Amino acid sequence: MTQEKSRTGRFPAGLRRALIAFALAQFICSFAGSNMNVMISDISRDLNTDVQGVQLAITLFLLVMAALMIPGGKLTDVFGRKWCLILGLLLFGSGALISALAPSLPVLIIGYSLFEGVGTALLIPPVYILTTLLFQGVAARARAFGAISAMGGVGAVAGPLIGGFIASAVSWRAAFVAQAAIVLVIVLLSRRAVEDPLPADRSRPFDSGGAVLSAAGLILIVLGILATDDDIRLCLALLAAGALVLTWFFVAVRRRERSGREPLLSLRLFRNRASNLGLITQNTQWLMVMGTSFVVSTYLQVVRGYNAIETGGVFTATTAGVLISSLGAERMARRRPQRILIMAGFVITIAGIVLLLTLGRSFDSVWAMVPGLFVIGLGLGGMLTPSVNVVQSSFGEELQGEISGLSRSVSNLGSSLGAALTGTILVAGVDGAAPGRAYLWAMIAVAGAGVIGLVAAYFLPRTQPSS
Repeated sequence: MTQEKSRTGRFPAGLRRALIAFALAQFICSFAGSNMNVMISDISRDLNTDVQGVQLAITLFLLVMAALMIPGGKLTDVFGRKWCLILGLLLFGSGALISALAPSLPVLIIGYSLFEGVGTALLIPPVYILTTLLFQGVAARARAFGAISAMGGVGAVAGPLIGGFIASAVSWRAAFVAQAAIVLVIVLLSRRAVEDPLPADRSRPFDSGGAVLSAAGLILIVLGILATDDDIRLCLALLAAGALVLTWFFVAVRRRERSGREPLLSLRLFRNRASNLGLITQNTQWLMVMGTSFVVSTYLQVVRGYNAIETGGVFTATTAGVLISSLGAERMARRRPQRILIMAGFVITIAGIVLLLTLGRSFDSVWAMVPGLFVIGLGLGGMLTPSVNVVQSSFGEELQGEISGLSRSVSNLGSSLGAALTGTILVAGVDGAAPGRAYLWAMIAVAGAGVIGLVAAYFLPRTQPSS
């Protein structure tokens, strides 16, 4: 498959089909992680369980992804990127069908939390590795990652609207059937259009001990984050335990490298300044995505009394902003360095939050929130793509599996942090006298996180690789 664009500026047909498959894969994974929140009541009522039971399924889904994303990235080197992509899609689609037919909560957990969680961890790293390998040059990768980021942003932001509409119009089970149908389309596209430019090497050893340690550490970290708004002492204990396990993991990696054996993650990944700072910006960006989504959707439903479809309708402003800026990623990459684009994204997103809070407090109409949400979407969409480009382009082919898994883990942790940080502020501050004050402080916290990301972006190298 050729890697160059045609004279018309379009990618060859094979690359276009591959890019459609990658973008749809990112969309369906983001959608699966965000649309469940609006179906909790329907699912709990239909499966004769409670809200906490469905929330447990969502939590387990996040934990499985956190535990397996890094090993999933490494497995692409052993079994091949296309093989892992197809296997992940088949597991994900099977999980969606199991969930659609689930007669009870345990079956839903098997389908959604386990099958879809494992499938996501297997299919997402190959999406980013293959995009990096198949699309050569900063501009071409920016265009490809722009489409993928746009679909990921749409899945995350519009997931509640789409899921709420399907659940209201048909059933929550139909939302899982829709997931399986989209996965089938992706599998058919991938089988014909996706070529793996690197051969699999099944003789390569797999660091099972490192996989267990990294999984245990990340699970403890995510559990600690999720416990933030329930028990701060438990939160700190889990975070400390996770930090200790991850320290053990890095000591084991160093020992393994010194003995000449291949570790789960090479320490070279953490010696690259551009990649390290890029990972910080990725973490912060997804914190802002999920933090904004959580705060605004909660405000609209709790304070304004909107239902899921109405809330999602307001969020179409953010979706439009993400789409516009993400799909213009190639044009912007040709004109400006990646560092400038990331910094501009943070500045625009923070400005959008200021606009959201200013107009929201000045006018009673909920439509006053739309301009701020649109600007937030523009900022987020404008920086998601260059951040991914910076991280993935910092390493050669031999480390693409490892950096892809690490990158996705860092982004998932950012999403968990966004929901946990804002959720903690809302739980601690909402009261009957001034219900809007807690939402104000939660959005200020999101903006504060954006300032941290902006500082990290400022220190990115001023030059960038050309391929």
